[in-house]
Amino acid sequence: MNKDVIIETDRLILRQYRLEDVDDIVEGLNNLNVSKWLAGAPYPYTKEDALKFINTSLDNNLYNFAIELKSENKVIGGTQLTNIDIHNGTAGGGIWISEKYWGKGYGTEAFGARIKYAFEVLGLRRLENGYFKENEKSHKMQLRFGYKDEGIRRKKFVSKGSGKIEDEYITGLLKDEWIK
Repeated sequence: MNKDVIIETDRLILRQYRLEDVDDIVEGLNNLNVSKWLAGAPYPYTKEDALKFINTSLDNNLYNFAIELKSENKVIGGTQLTNIDIHNGTAGGGIWISEKYWGKGYGTEAFGARIKYAFEVLGLRRLENGYFKENEKSHKMQLRFGYKDEGIRRKKFVSKGSGKIEDEYITGLLKDEWIK
């Protein structure tokens, strides 16, 4: 990832994670209500987990954005573009928001900015996302942007947060179906 990429919305800044974000990341992900929806976030989530995550993000060519709330100068979540395939014009990714910031539209705002960046800056033509069945809020958010249900990867993940074996429900968004 170009470390200088910054995406700004009315209320948020999407930017590369920094070492000083550790406490905010732990605060957000050391919560089973958040980590149970993520395939790769363990629970409990420790400072060591956050440092490893940040260092991996800094050392790799990833589009792994911290979601910073401008009014509080605080990281309240994260979103990423993964498995970017420039030749085929595709990518995947996801999002998480700290529980105390749920219900305020921050996830939708950040996810929309991420989609816009993927299509308008990177020139991708298709995005793919997944969600666990019980995470209906994530599913509804994806549908609002025009994502279509595409299938199920049965027993795809063991959630590091809950330990539960989860089916991954797959959604896809084509650039020409995108609802801005």
